[in-house]
Amino acid sequence: MKFVHTSDWHIGKVLKGHSRLDEQRAVLREIVQVARDHRVDAVLVAGDLYEASAPSADAQQLLVQALLTLRRTGAEVIAIAGNHDHAPTFDAYRPLMASAGITLAGTVRVAADGGVVKFTARSTGEPVTVALLPFLSQRYAVRAAQLVGRTPREAATGYGRLVRDLLAALTAGFRDDAVNLVMAHLMVAGGKFGGGERSAQSILEYWVPADAFPPEAHYVALGHLHRRQSLPAPCPVHYCGSPLTLDFGEQDDPSMVLVVEAEAGVPARIVAEVPIGSGRRLRTVRGTVDELTRHADPPGDDYLRVLLCEPARAGLRQEVQRLLPNALEVRIDPEFAAPVHTATPSAPADGVECSPAELFHAYCVTRNLVDERVEALFARLHDQATTANA
Repeated sequence: MKFVHTSDWHIGKVLKGHSRLDEQRAVLREIVQVARDHRVDAVLVAGDLYEASAPSADAQQLLVQALLTLRRTGAEVIAIAGNHDHAPTFDAYRPLMASAGITLAGTVRVAADGGVVKFTARSTGEPVTVALLPFLSQRYAVRAAQLVGRTPREAATGYGRLVRDLLAALTAGFRDDAVNLVMAHLMVAGGKFGGGERSAQSILEYWVPADAFPPEAHYVALGHLHRRQSLPAPCPVHYCGSPLTLDFGEQDDPSMVLVVEAEAGVPARIVAEVPIGSGRRLRTVRGTVDELTRHADPPGDDYLRVLLCEPARAGLRQEVQRLLPNALEVRIDPEFAAPVHTATPSAPADGVECSPAELFHAYCVTRNLVDERVEALFARLHDQATTANA
């Protein structure tokens, strides 16, 4: 049987004030086409379907339409909540989506209560078992531990151990004659960040060892890290990455979905890494304004991060944005900027106190910002303030 592994759609993502909803709509159309072209038996969406736990109505509408369209391809559609999603809302809509043949899992459940999904592959007639592990926060870890019979004291042995025990409980019913899959949203030790992940839920306390996954699993479909990667483990463990470049830190990571082929008794294999090209490219350019004017490649639709190799001055950002309208971020290149010293400038040697204008000038020097227009503006505002208070 074949399935699509995708994750980290982050529908509703806004980049530096710019909505990505139209891009995401095009990306999801591509994913639907992949499911059609490969006639897959299932689509597994491994979390972070939304960017925020309270998505806009437009974002919710886009997600519902995408899931329904995927289901109309004839594939089983199974999605779990990630750390960006609101798990209770997923569970609230679970019965409604189930009526359309779509499985949503918001919180960790025991196997008998929806923690494991079973279906028959339409193409081969093979039985398929999918163990589901939505994102589990530290806050609810002890509560989840009780699902596998642990006391709160026993659950305090660590997050990784707890997840291992949950996986063992969820996969205990794996059969030799079935395709056994695991789908989870978590941080596996040794995984490499894409650049746009939420760091508070990717730190050491959330790491899970790769050997937590049982060798009986034919494939582990992971979400959370935005970079496509495979990890050494007792079974095939893969992050598919995000199908849309979400942050400038991810600009060099290819966007794709995975098409996987699996059968009972042997490890699954990836038959296609299908590139997704609908999202706008993110790119970083460096140089002075003059260099960017003379040598910059035409940006096209690319969103740009501009790192300037010249001192800051008033109006610099506006000048760059007139030159490069797609520049979403403009700042001084950290490698060029002089070290920042925050110490208060000392008074003149003769003991005479500095005027506000002199203090402001000294401050501007420490910040590598020397511009007569800025200092003139400060002087005018200072005069207005002191006159008003006189």
